[in-house]
Amino acid sequence: MAVGHTYDEQRYSPLTKIDTKNVGQLGLAWFHQFDTDRGQEATPVEVDGVLYVTTAWSKVFAFDAKTGEQKWAFDPKVDGTKGFDACCDVVNRGVAVWKGKVYFGALDGRLIALDAATGKQVWSVQTTDPAKPYTITGAPRIIKDKVLIGNGGAEYGVRGYVSAYDTATGKMVWRFYTAPNPEGQPDGAPSDKIMAEKAAGTWYGDVWKQTGGGATVWDSMAYDPDLDIVYLGVGNGTPWNHLKRSDGKGDNLFVSSILALKPDTGEYVWHYQTTPGESWDYTATQHIILADLTLNGKVQKVLMQAPKNGFFYVLDRATGKLISAKGFVPQTWATGVDPVTGRPVENPAARYKDAPSLQLPGPLGAHNWHPMSYSQQTGLVYIPAQASPFAYTNIKDFKYNPKGWNVGTNLLANALPDDKATLAAMKSMFKGQLIAWDPVAQKARWTVEHPFFWNAGVVSTAGGLVFQGNAEGQFVAYDAANGTKLWSYKTTNGVVAAPAVYELDGEQYVAVMVGYGGGGPVSASVLLGNQPRLPGRLMVFKLGGKATAPAYDIPVVPALDLTGVTTTGDAKAGFARFHENCQVCHGPNASGAYLPDLKKSQMILTADNFKSVVIDGVRKANGMVSFAGTLTPKDAEDIRAYIISEAKKTQVAAAAMPAAAK
Repeated sequence: MAVGHTYDEQRYSPLTKIDTKNVGQLGLAWFHQFDTDRGQEATPVEVDGVLYVTTAWSKVFAFDAKTGEQKWAFDPKVDGTKGFDACCDVVNRGVAVWKGKVYFGALDGRLIALDAATGKQVWSVQTTDPAKPYTITGAPRIIKDKVLIGNGGAEYGVRGYVSAYDTATGKMVWRFYTAPNPEGQPDGAPSDKIMAEKAAGTWYGDVWKQTGGGATVWDSMAYDPDLDIVYLGVGNGTPWNHLKRSDGKGDNLFVSSILALKPDTGEYVWHYQTTPGESWDYTATQHIILADLTLNGKVQKVLMQAPKNGFFYVLDRATGKLISAKGFVPQTWATGVDPVTGRPVENPAARYKDAPSLQLPGPLGAHNWHPMSYSQQTGLVYIPAQASPFAYTNIKDFKYNPKGWNVGTNLLANALPDDKATLAAMKSMFKGQLIAWDPVAQKARWTVEHPFFWNAGVVSTAGGLVFQGNAEGQFVAYDAANGTKLWSYKTTNGVVAAPAVYELDGEQYVAVMVGYGGGGPVSASVLLGNQPRLPGRLMVFKLGGKATAPAYDIPVVPALDLTGVTTTGDAKAGFARFHENCQVCHGPNASGAYLPDLKKSQMILTADNFKSVVIDGVRKANGMVSFAGTLTPKDAEDIRAYIISEAKKTQVAAAAMPAAAK
């Protein structure tokens, strides 16, 4: 009844009817195409023969899990302007179902309960301050008749917290803040005591008071009913740069931490900080898994996480004590984790105080939100890992921007080089992997290399299988024991979501949301050759399935005729303004991401059209809000000049391309 399948969030299915011997007989049982080409990140949830999913813009759908007949749909009608506050697309990762209700978080900060049978709204509560750039993209969790939900927005500037609401009424039961109160006052919340005792004294300076500090709880949660502890992953600080956020001093609790609380009251139990004084967007919001492992001949209750910083952590989940931590991908920021203190052994140059630092991993992480899985059968954890470097550069004079990202590192460094050889070398540094990780021995047992990074979440099964989609548009079944590819289905559209496995009337099904999006395409669009955005689909498979999905009508957007198009702007100045304000949505070098490729957009043909969008906000209903107050009309024209220059370069390169390559 939850996206993680069980409280321990193992994402392991005990079903065995689809196995290594017959998986080649999988075929499409049914599919549904959605009305959006934005990212699809939800894990389907099946309860009593009904399959529930969420799509972009926080819409919810219910289908007959056997036939695919749509039973109902609910649109929370999120204001399009809220899309501006979503750092990484207008996505949603799913629902929770409990006692006849379906619960989900909307992008605008509402937590909504629906009648599971009809899709009618039962209650709705605003969990955030609508005036601030909070968002919700994560799935809620139900624990002891309470629905828990966090939020995002740390790149923009908010103060993180997690809240628990009564499932029947929507009344808030408790709230735990994960960063100190900027006013220095208690909140009247369960977090007050630990904030006073341990957390507040780890923050310095005044910038964090202006930005809120970050530390948002935007994704992972797990629960141990025997210990009666809920575990939460906490995100990055605001700004990323610790030198700016906290004068380069202090651990900044509970940024980049795993937090253990009592679900009835929100009472603090313990914490473990994966990246003290975090300065690289190394969140600890990545998937948390609970399992019982045999270590040194003794069964121990452990918590496992592979956060962005590249270390795989095994903790005692009763106490938070570190058991082991090893790097599961190459890293440059630290050489290891001290087994006594639990703190990383850092490379001093990684903090980029006096010089830029090219780091692995970058802010997209060694492992991002994409769910991993623990197989009770193999004892392995299957991690959707990636290599995505980034050059961090200290901004000398940081100023808080209330209408944009506040990271404290120079995003100009993310621009793509013009030189083909340099670009090819850069592309070679980006890659994706599926790693089968032994959490006892702390080493990889097998690895599947992906040509592109930002690949999908996984599920493992007692049939000896691991299912994962990928960026290039394939849904694949691997042998869980050795990584052998046993079956694949061409989805055409890329996949980032994790699959779900369920059984109904004696038949076993595998369901996956198809639709590429999220933060990865900010860079991956270039690595993928600017793959076009395609409508999202829900695809459900079974043995002997005979359904067929029509081929996508892939749009071909012709190059603009730039003959006679003029601009008074300064392209060099526009390069800086674009990468400071636009690239996180429109991609480096205006390459296109989960938003349109501006080099092919009609709006760059005239200065008036471009100004009407960037300054006047005529497309605000689509999420493109006005940048007036952040950018001047001259800035807008400089950006237009830069985009025109990039469009011309692209056209020249296309014209010079051999016909066979085209």
